[in-house]
Amino acid sequence: MTSNSASPLEDQVSPKTAQSLRLAMERLFAGRPERTDGRLTKENLWREAQVSRATMNRAHRILTDWDAHIAEHGKTTPGEARRDETITDLRKRLTAKTKECTRLERQLKAAAIAIAALHHDNEALRDELTEHPATVVVGIGAQRRKPRE
Repeated sequence: MTSNSASPLEDQVSPKTAQSLRLAMERLFAGRPERTDGRLTKENLWREAQVSRATMNRAHRILTDWDAHIAEHGKTTPGEARRDETITDLRKRLTAKTKECTRLERQLKAAAIAIAALHHDNEALRDELTEHPATVVVGIGAQRRKPRE
């Protein structure tokens, strides 16, 4: 009994179709799609190669290479990797700025409390001066020494 079906690792597509699929795969892996959004999916592979899904499914060696690349490198395209790095960097910068804002807010609250306390003390001193007008307050810089004779 002879079987006409090819082995599972043999491509059952024409050399031209295999070349189209390989070129499409290279473009997708390089992040330079021409006909798709560039996501690393088998749907994009057959669309990028301009073949049917059924034709792509008969290209067993190409699909094995595809699966091996995805297993090794993941489904992230170079553009997505750059985007993810940018997002990570921006998140770190946002965290740092948030910490700085929190620190400055605490510093501002402490300054407001100190200013309020000084204002309260100042008002108390003014009230005391109003109650005892005979009290003479001499400024720190206004003291003069008598010259020695």
